[in-house]
Amino acid sequence: MTWSATARGAHQPDNTAFTQQRLPAWQPLLSASIALPLFFCAGLAFIGLGLGLYYSSNGIKELEYDYTGDQDTGNCSVCAAAGEGRAPPPPCSCAWYFSLPELFQGPVYLYYELTNFYQNNRRYGVSRDDEQLSGMPSALRHPANECAPYQRSAAGLPIAPCGAIANSLFNDSFSLWHQRQPGGPYVEVPLDRSGIAWWTDYHVKFRNPPLVNGSLALAFQGTAPPPNWRRPVYELSPDPNNTGFINQDFVVWMRTAALPTFRKLYARIRQGNYSAGLPRGAYRVNITYNYPVRAFDGHKLLIFSSISWMGGKNPFLGIAYLVVGSLCILIGFVMLVVYIRYQDQDDDDDEE
Repeated sequence: MTWSATARGAHQPDNTAFTQQRLPAWQPLLSASIALPLFFCAGLAFIGLGLGLYYSSNGIKELEYDYTGDQDTGNCSVCAAAGEGRAPPPPCSCAWYFSLPELFQGPVYLYYELTNFYQNNRRYGVSRDDEQLSGMPSALRHPANECAPYQRSAAGLPIAPCGAIANSLFNDSFSLWHQRQPGGPYVEVPLDRSGIAWWTDYHVKFRNPPLVNGSLALAFQGTAPPPNWRRPVYELSPDPNNTGFINQDFVVWMRTAALPTFRKLYARIRQGNYSAGLPRGAYRVNITYNYPVRAFDGHKLLIFSSISWMGGKNPFLGIAYLVVGSLCILIGFVMLVVYIRYQDQDDDDDEE
C-alpha cells in the first residue's frame, strides 16, 4: 500500500487552526520604554509593602521567658535537674514573676516555643496513623506500621494514639495570675483554650471513635496510651468536647512544624477584665514542668505576644520585600545606564 500525504490516516491530526498550530499569536517586544518603568514600579511597590510589613511587625509587643532551667537561670532549674535522665520526669512546678509598667495591648496570645526540636524529620513526620486519628475503629485496633516502634505496648496492646509525634506530646501547663495592687492578692487571669487549633484539623481530620454505651473510655478499651503519657487519651480534658483525639492541645501538636525552632499557640487572653489586654501590675505564671528538652540541647520558652493585621511578629517578610524592591530599582538603574550608554551607538549604526 502506497502512503499518500493527502490521505487522512489514523494518526493524522485534524486540519484545524489549533492542531496545525495556525492560531494567532502575540509576542511582546520589550523595549526600554516598557521594561524600565516596569522595574521601577515593581521596586517601588515592593518597597512600600515591605516598609508597611516591617513597621507593622516592629509594632507588635512580645514578652518572652526561657524556662528551660539552665543553671542559675531561675527556679525552674530545680525541676530541670530533677528530671535529668528520667523518662518521664517526675512532676515539678516552678514560677515566673514579671511586671508590666503599662497596658500590654490586646488581644494577647500565649505561645510556647521549642528550639532544636526537628519535627520535620522524615521518620518522625510519618510516624502517625491518620485513619486512627479520624476515629476509624479498625485502625484503633490495628495501628499502621508507620507508627513503629510506638505501634503496640510491651503487653501487645495497640497504642492510641500511635506514633512518635503523639508520644512526644508537649505536656507542660501554665496558669497566669495578676496582682492588681502591691501587696494584694493574686487573681487568676482567664486563659481561653478553645479554638487554638486549625479549623480543618479540628473539624475534618481528627475524630473520636464511636462511643460505646455513651462512653468514650469504653471506645478506647483494649488500647494503651503512648509510653511517655501519664494518662490515656480520653482523660486529656474533663470537657467531653475537648478530649480524646479532638483535644485542642493534641491537635495543635500533631500539626508538625517545618523548622527546628517553632511556636505553638497555647491560649488567648481576651475574657473579662483582660479583653483589652494585660493591665499594668505584677504577674506570676505558674508552670507545671513536665517536658524534658535538655537531652537534645533544646530550650523551652513562654511568650506573650500581641498581633497586627499581618499576624504575629515576623520581620523577615518585610525585609524580604525591601530587598527584592531594592534589587528591582537597582537593576532598573543599571539597565537605564546601559540604554543611555549604547543608544547613541545604535543610532549611528542605523544611520550608516
